[in-house]
Amino acid sequence: MPAVSSGPPPGTGNGIGFEHEANRELGELGNTGAIQSEPASKPEPTPDIRYRGLWVLCEGSRRVLEDPARIDRLILDAQALEVTDLFVQVYRGGRAWFPTALADDAPYQAIFATHGADPLAQLIARAHTNGLRVHAWVNVLSLSRNREAPILKQLGPGAVHVDRKGRSILDYPADLELPNTDRDWYRVGTPGIYLDPGAPGVSESLVAVFRELVVRYPELDGLHLDYIRHPGVLPFAPGSRFGVGLDYGYGEASRLRFRRETGVRGPYANDAAPDPSRIVNANRWDTWRRDQVTELVAQIGEATAEVNPRLRLSAAVISYLDRAYLSLAQDWRRWLEEGLLDFAVPMVYSKDDRLVRYQVEAFASGPQAERIWAGIGVWLFAKDPQRARAQLEIVGRTQLAGDALFSYDAIYAARAEAQPTQLGENPQGTPTGESKLNLFSAIASPSGGETAGADH
Repeated sequence: MPAVSSGPPPGTGNGIGFEHEANRELGELGNTGAIQSEPASKPEPTPDIRYRGLWVLCEGSRRVLEDPARIDRLILDAQALEVTDLFVQVYRGGRAWFPTALADDAPYQAIFATHGADPLAQLIARAHTNGLRVHAWVNVLSLSRNREAPILKQLGPGAVHVDRKGRSILDYPADLELPNTDRDWYRVGTPGIYLDPGAPGVSESLVAVFRELVVRYPELDGLHLDYIRHPGVLPFAPGSRFGVGLDYGYGEASRLRFRRETGVRGPYANDAAPDPSRIVNANRWDTWRRDQVTELVAQIGEATAEVNPRLRLSAAVISYLDRAYLSLAQDWRRWLEEGLLDFAVPMVYSKDDRLVRYQVEAFASGPQAERIWAGIGVWLFAKDPQRARAQLEIVGRTQLAGDALFSYDAIYAARAEAQPTQLGENPQGTPTGESKLNLFSAIASPSGGETAGADH
């Protein structure tokens, strides 16, 4: 494996210093009522500039990129929500919302055929005019449920993750959950087809897609990586050395690479008769698998920085550091320490306010606090929007660089449901009626108010 770069972070010259389905099972855990979890002594607010991201889905209910007329509404809403940075999803399940021959760009082609325009280019231009930055949000190693993704046809089934019992995800049942023999014990956190970065050609193919994206849109402010990890199974495996649980990366090509590059045997004690309970050189094996993900992050950063040195590289990451490190091969703290990312967005999705406070305060006390934004699952509080506001205030009392809202779809839908049927807009875009408290009005700045009414 090539050495992982430890040079300066991409884009630090002139820059401004999701996986979201994966954390839903954790976000639903915890108390359902508000918790008075304030510390006895509150930290003072940070006087510096705070950042706020907003995740904009490509295949959710709103689908901004599929209708350029919705771009203006997104911009107005983002301003009212005090958003500084838009994470706009443009690559999901091997499908692209931008022109490319390296992925399935049918979504982009359909939009262009209907509207005769490139909506991502329009969104970037409109956002910049209004003082917002745009990051292209890409799902890296997850193909969702797309068995027809071009990368699979190009590289073959060996590109897909194999679990410790020797089963390819492609051989799982149609719902991509675990086989029935395991369902009493395990659940896949987010079922889907996941690529193994240790398999031949996977990293090179993905890097080429994202490099082309950055080439085609030189005005992009950032590239935002999601699903940059191994698949996750509940309960979490505490590393392979205990011989329990279920983890991934056991494809034949990856195992051969491990032995060739490390010079040790493993991961199975007997490769001719693999036994998932007998793993040898486990720590070396776990480190090697983490290194494959880290190397992919480094390669993406190097390739895109060559095109645009000012591009900000970020990632949506699992907020539980030990789980990310031990179970998912996602060593995102290392990525910050070695300058492979400009900033990280741990997804602190929970209904438990105390847990949210514990996590964000822990991040804020670390050496990389100024490069961490807390991702808040505001969708959890569509029926209790003041709770979303309360969690954002918890983040605001720390020294973290900012927060991020998941997602625009949830905020837009909650407001639309709360608005009376007579709510309209005057020519200045201010509502002429009143609406119930909702995610939008709970989060929006007092000066912004309900600046968004009916759709264009």
